[in-house]
Amino acid sequence: MINRTLPAMGLIGPLVLAAGCSGGPAASEDGPSDAAGGSSGPTLSTVLLIGDSVAAGQALPMAEAFEASGVEFTSIASDGGGNVVGPFSEENWKDLPEQIASAEADAVVYQITTYDWGSREQQRDGYERLAATVADSGADLFLATMPPIEPDDFYEPHMEDLGRTAEVAGEVARSSDGVELLDAGEVWGDAFQRTRDGEPDRSSDGIHTCPQGAARFTRWLLDELAEPYPGFTPADPEEWANTGWSGDERFSGC
Repeated sequence: MINRTLPAMGLIGPLVLAAGCSGGPAASEDGPSDAAGGSSGPTLSTVLLIGDSVAAGQALPMAEAFEASGVEFTSIASDGGGNVVGPFSEENWKDLPEQIASAEADAVVYQITTYDWGSREQQRDGYERLAATVADSGADLFLATMPPIEPDDFYEPHMEDLGRTAEVAGEVARSSDGVELLDAGEVWGDAFQRTRDGEPDRSSDGIHTCPQGAARFTRWLLDELAEPYPGFTPADPEEWANTGWSGDERFSGC
């Protein structure tokens, strides 16, 4: 288990990431001028996160970071599911449209899950269904690629399917209005990496993230969202990286 309180530089230091972004969906509302930079444009007031237990762990620093940035944040990421294609997806779809509609979000972030198994056609159908559902709610959809995993016997048979999820999601993003693919390879690299900068970045289970990794992903995501929403200014990591969330029991194996 990790220490309940991490030294400030233990998380703050590795958070400095380049935050390139290839544009984004158009938002519907203009926000006030940015107090820091004087820029104006679409603003961001509410974000909804959808995903599996990996995303649920990352939601902990995201909640702190969005609150510090003046943005309402809701996570419906769930253990053992949260997916829109593959096993459990039809069960999830019973509630998902209402959950998306009731969130009244400006942006919906779907982190591609470790359960997004299926054929290329099934994956495309799932992502297109999600895109249509989010569009009906009036929100923009951001499809974030999943971090590389070190598969165990449970995941090994599905790695070929998971390996094409980013490609299929990218195809859906290019053919759909208001949808963008966020390639998190900038955060995670191309292969599972247990430690970075001498600290645990990913759990020993080969799947989940540790506080450092979750914080790095959060910093990157907020910077990515600042591109399509220039009225949104991410809070400095000093305001949210060490507020106690890192002691959560979700971060086992770290």
